[in-house]
Amino acid sequence: MIYSVSHQTTYSYRVPVLFGHHVACLTPRSLPHHECEWSEIEISPSPSARHDRIDSFGNCLTFFSMSEPHRELIVEARSEVNVESNCRKWGEASLSWNQAVSLVASDRNRECLDAYQYVFESPRIRLNDAFANYARHSFTNGRAFGEALLDLTSRVHREFRFDADATNVRTTPEDVLRSKRGVCQDFAHLQIACLRSIGVPARYVSGYLRTYPPPGGTRLVGSDVSHAWVAAYCPGAGWLDVDPTNDVIPSEGHVTLAWGRDYGDVGPLRGVIMGGREHSLRVRVHLEPQEERS
Repeated sequence: MIYSVSHQTTYSYRVPVLFGHHVACLTPRSLPHHECEWSEIEISPSPSARHDRIDSFGNCLTFFSMSEPHRELIVEARSEVNVESNCRKWGEASLSWNQAVSLVASDRNRECLDAYQYVFESPRIRLNDAFANYARHSFTNGRAFGEALLDLTSRVHREFRFDADATNVRTTPEDVLRSKRGVCQDFAHLQIACLRSIGVPARYVSGYLRTYPPPGGTRLVGSDVSHAWVAAYCPGAGWLDVDPTNDVIPSEGHVTLAWGRDYGDVGPLRGVIMGGREHSLRVRVHLEPQEERS
């Protein structure tokens, strides 16, 4: 599946912003099953300085500065991504999860060392016994890694309710575990907290999810959404992606943008400004399969 992706973010400020420094994480990654053919980011008004760099997780970041007063900032990222079905062989994750955790902690090969950084706490994810106890209902002693991971994913999907009004960007995984409500970001953080609390490396994946119109309806431009899911590491099988919000293994309907320890590492647009006071935010995302173009 070849997608044209458009992600437009508009900030409108009540009073002019005098200057600002920003970083955008809006360039899709290239993976064995997922190739970013091209990508561009258009910024209005034009920034006074701009440069790209690769962060420690391998994501492409765009840094830019605004030195002229402005009351509106528009950042639009456009790209073309070729996504194949993820042919990851889940049968390779037949190693017991206990063995997998022991190998990651003791093996010093490059892949395990890279994965090991995702075992620890991060700014938005704390580890505790409550998360470990929830995980262990799926990760029973000696159970195959892949089977346990899929079971935990299904439980989060089944036992937690999607509710866009229940949480915000400051909601913690502890809050979500208590309320049993949230959105994709919350469910990803929760599942990562559960996995890390039993020693399983888990990372936060941001991207896009293809949506479909209601029966008899038409797709609306900008109706698609930013999305988040989870990847867990199993020696011998590699990183295994799961989507607890939808209880699926991400495939050709998911476009990977970036990954990190939690949302704070991969927020699409962040920065600091002087001025502005109150502001409004508008985000429009559109994922268009090329063969469906009129």
